[in-house]
Amino acid sequence: MILEGIVTTVSATGEINIAPMGPRVEPAMERLLLKPFRTSRTYRNLREHPEGVFHVTDDVLLLAQAAVGAVAPMPPLLSAARVRGHVLRDCCRYYEFRAVSIDDREERCQIDAVVLNLGRVRDFFGFNRAKHAVVEAAILATRVAFLPLDEIEAEFGRLNILVDKTGGDQEQQALALLRRHVGSARETRKT
Repeated sequence: MILEGIVTTVSATGEINIAPMGPRVEPAMERLLLKPFRTSRTYRNLREHPEGVFHVTDDVLLLAQAAVGAVAPMPPLLSAARVRGHVLRDCCRYYEFRAVSIDDREERCQIDAVVLNLGRVRDFFGFNRAKHAVVEAAILATRVAFLPLDEIEAEFGRLNILVDKTGGDQEQQALALLRRHVGSARETRKT
């Protein structure tokens, strides 16, 4: 199964990267199969330093910001216990991991990682259709370079209904941020 969340990694120079990621996992959560693109900072960081932290979170605004590269200021972080990395202070659960193999022969890599430590910070908010809609919108927003923008915007229209009906301020802000990102991509294509 694929579990959507956020991965934090550290570059060789110590720069922290926050990225949405949907690794393939088993219920025991002892291993993660990460599949970043070779062009991503997550891939480069794990190539240089094969440790990171995967977070289960219900903070869809942070997920949306990370998806479009707009995480500023940096959210509160704690030092990881078993890896050179950082834990999001407001996540629900986290899994400190070490990559044991990296297959980067394809554009989308396969990074097999073993979980070294896990922790629980707070309860998961619960199922909410608006939060799920923002996750879907964030995934679409990361694909503006190769999916037709008309299709992305049409899907955003359907997702917007869910956010309007069931979302709160965080979900509204997240979807607005993602809409601006897609709009910027359209403007860039025009020039």
